[in-house]
Amino acid sequence: MALITELRASSTGSAFTWKYDVFLSFRGTDTRKGITDHLHKELEWQGIRTFRDDPKLERGTPISPELLLAIEQSRSAIVVLSPNYATSTWCLLELCKIFECMEERGAILPIFYKVNPSHVRYQTGSFAKAFNKHKKEFEEDSKKVQGWRDALTKVANLAGWTSNDYRYETDLIKDVLLARRSKVDTTYTIFDSSEKLVGMNTKLEEMNVLLDRKTNDVRFIGIWGMGGIGKTTLARQVYEKISHQFEVCIFVANVREVSTTHGLVYLQKQIISQILKEENVQVWDVYSGVIMIKRCLYKKAVLLVLDDVDQVEQMEKLVGEEDWFGLRSRILITTRYRHLLVTHGIEIPYELKGLNDDDALKLFNLKAFRKYEPEEDFAELSRCFVSYASGLPLALKTLGSFLNKRSPDAWISALEKLRNTPNRTVFDVLKVSYNGLDDKEKNFFLDIACFSSQCQAKFIIELLYSSDICTRITIDVLVERCLLTVSDDNEIGIHDLIQEMGCDIVREKSCHEPGGRSRLWLPKDIFHVFTKNTGTEAVEAIFLHLPKLEEANWNSEGFSKMCKLKMLDIHNLRLSHGPKYLSDALTFLNWSWYPSKSLPPSFQPDELTELSLVHSNVNHLWDDDETKYLAKLKSIDLSYSVKLRKTPDFTEYEQGGGIIKGTPEAAPSTSGGCEDEYYSAEE
Repeated sequence: MALITELRASSTGSAFTWKYDVFLSFRGTDTRKGITDHLHKELEWQGIRTFRDDPKLERGTPISPELLLAIEQSRSAIVVLSPNYATSTWCLLELCKIFECMEERGAILPIFYKVNPSHVRYQTGSFAKAFNKHKKEFEEDSKKVQGWRDALTKVANLAGWTSNDYRYETDLIKDVLLARRSKVDTTYTIFDSSEKLVGMNTKLEEMNVLLDRKTNDVRFIGIWGMGGIGKTTLARQVYEKISHQFEVCIFVANVREVSTTHGLVYLQKQIISQILKEENVQVWDVYSGVIMIKRCLYKKAVLLVLDDVDQVEQMEKLVGEEDWFGLRSRILITTRYRHLLVTHGIEIPYELKGLNDDDALKLFNLKAFRKYEPEEDFAELSRCFVSYASGLPLALKTLGSFLNKRSPDAWISALEKLRNTPNRTVFDVLKVSYNGLDDKEKNFFLDIACFSSQCQAKFIIELLYSSDICTRITIDVLVERCLLTVSDDNEIGIHDLIQEMGCDIVREKSCHEPGGRSRLWLPKDIFHVFTKNTGTEAVEAIFLHLPKLEEANWNSEGFSKMCKLKMLDIHNLRLSHGPKYLSDALTFLNWSWYPSKSLPPSFQPDELTELSLVHSNVNHLWDDDETKYLAKLKSIDLSYSVKLRKTPDFTEYEQGGGIIKGTPEAAPSTSGGCEDEYYSAEE
């Protein structure tokens, strides 16, 4: 029940939004360049918003109103009591204000730095000298001086930390921050946001049994279930509620996606950086990364979450075995694939199941009506949609958001549409939002869904839609329909199940032959099409980004039937023969290691806006006697095309604002090859 108790306590936390998490009270002449500076850096590194006054402020006589306001706006205070703390009336006024604002909620953490707590409590030693001076200076205001004495007595009676008990200041700081998280952070909401979570109590109780935090061992806990079931949400809640009990806390999100895009070394750097508190950690390869992680985690009590794992190697190279960690460590792994957990020794993974009927109805109503109870005339309809969604949180959110502020007639119509769908699966539920899009919005969504598995969504948008003035409204519509997400830092994302839905929409147009689909993005499908020459006029876009350079033999006639091909992006593929034909509809032609000496003679680049043939074999783009119309071309990149000997005259193109990289300085011909020193083939 521990996690539940913490969760319920959090729901009663203050709704006040704190400007600062910590107010630092200290005597600048004693500690500003020492423990206070180290403490401040550690707080900032952990993302804890900290107020530390400007040293120039102490030169004035009256206390700054900004300081008093900062105390009122701070969730907690760390008071560094040093030998000369009481000599500063500012420090004493701060301390009185801190008790006025924070005493009731127990958010005051004292550090007795090079002073005996009894000297603070009874104002003896250096504190006696300070008060002898204050007594004379404030002879007519003895009440104020007595208030300062009372504040010092109260702070000395609090449980705190004495520097003389520690050999190293770093250990003292570590204990203070650990206590701050345990004492202060757990009294506030999990995400410090207004998001309402439904149906988590039972799941948290079950997780609490698996965690068994009182047992002094190392424990791997797996959470598995289908996409959209809430694995990440559960893992995040557990992490936020118990992280204050561990020496090291790391949440590695989107392991599958990041591993595919950036590789395991990138994830290893992320883990090591959080442990060492260094941004630019050098990890040369996966195996050196394993050694570094083991060394960094050894004998430490660690809470580490790997979210959305899809390969055994990810667990082996990121969290390894129990002997990587110190006692009391807990490692949580979320995945869609139960067998991965069993393979890693987690024999009884926790299966996350869908919401029960009551919780499913609450979640649906929250999205459809922004409250737990439905509006009049919608109660029965709400239950019908909840029944259809079968307890899947993502489906409930998607349908509820789709129906928000729509009329009862629209609800009835949407429900009837669902009933006529052949397969009542998650795919069908999610496709309701897709079906409401116009053709432009559908194409935009399908491009993101299919190609974002190869690179970031924002890159696809920049590549295909940067000049389209409708892009912003299209994104807004897709976000409103829960087909895309936009994070706080404006990053565009797409949920796994929704992405799969988009891919399935494309695949279902030609289930057995990829050459009949509008988009090709999977390497196996692309290789099939070009080795078997099964391409058709249905193909409009090809996106192939291989992680390392590969060689292949494709049919040189492979492009001959793709007359509607608009985008061709091939990276890290070296072919023995180049294409004999390219579609005149191409707007983007990006092909690293292009194999031919020139582009096909029949190719008319009238629609071309971007041409990139990095590391290509081109000797020239096309024959001298050919005239090509390049009015729409915006950029050309021929970097590292060392065999390039001549190009067309780009004078008019450059005057129109076009960008040329990697072309010979002299046009139309030169005796030397081309190499652009500023272009990185790895980018």
